[in-house]
Amino acid sequence: MNIVVIGAGGVGGYFGGKLAKAGYDVTFMVRGKTLEVIKTNGLIVKSIDGDFTVHPKVTDNYNDISNPDLMILATKSWQIEGISEQLKPVIGEETMVLPLQNGADNADRLRNILPHKNVLAGLCKIVSKIESPGVITHFGYEPEIIFGEYDDVKTERIQQVKAAFDKAGFKNTLSDNIHLDIWKKFLFIATISGMGAITRAPFGAMREDENVRQLIYQTANEIMAIANAKGIALTNEHVEMAMAIIDRMEYDTTASMQRDFMAGRPSELQNFNGYIVEQGKLLHVSTPINRFTYYCLSPQEQQARK
Repeated sequence: MNIVVIGAGGVGGYFGGKLAKAGYDVTFMVRGKTLEVIKTNGLIVKSIDGDFTVHPKVTDNYNDISNPDLMILATKSWQIEGISEQLKPVIGEETMVLPLQNGADNADRLRNILPHKNVLAGLCKIVSKIESPGVITHFGYEPEIIFGEYDDVKTERIQQVKAAFDKAGFKNTLSDNIHLDIWKKFLFIATISGMGAITRAPFGAMREDENVRQLIYQTANEIMAIANAKGIALTNEHVEMAMAIIDRMEYDTTASMQRDFMAGRPSELQNFNGYIVEQGKLLHVSTPINRFTYYCLSPQEQQARK
């Protein structure tokens, strides 16, 4: 299987690295210092499950890619549209495009630009980061990809993806309801990310402060209300599951969006709390906590994007 991974950060570097380690033909689409480091030293993954180094193909030119079987998108969610336009000339009739970004509508946004038949739906669970260009650190949680066809049909090609992931040796699940699974992940990540960016506090401090904990719950309940209005069957049980994950995380854990804000980088604010605010307006669902979070953080987000 010919696999292209767009991005070599905490997500793409880990899962793409595992696929390369398993012997698959993997090409990383990366830029700048990361490109040069991987060319010279390989991609280094430091993991609580065991360190490894691979030497995959790397490029920063989409013209170097020809008719891949699978393309894994492991960039930030706000980069989807720009990347999709660049993918249009290089994907073939049978190419599968699997988005793993955080966010609830990544597959839909891809389908607005690419042929519907090319687009899968998916998400991942991993606690990892870029230690330095070309060096990835995985330091928490058992990494997992959850994926499926957009319509949940168990096609032959999706079974081939499952076989590749199995051979690579990381946990993966072929979903029976991929859109519900995406929203369950989104419920967790959007709830804690916005509040972390507002407070600048780690998970442990937020969950132990009763007032902040209630704000977290209110944020989650608004997200559930939007999901329900869109026909996604999130329930109070899913909210409690998200809170249980927050309660289990190491005290000093922070979300990637929070770290982006603290470093003055562009973030996924628009795709998290901003998306809920936008959908609330469209669906006539009240989202006061998400609105507060979004509009309080928006000035800093706009400054980071200048």
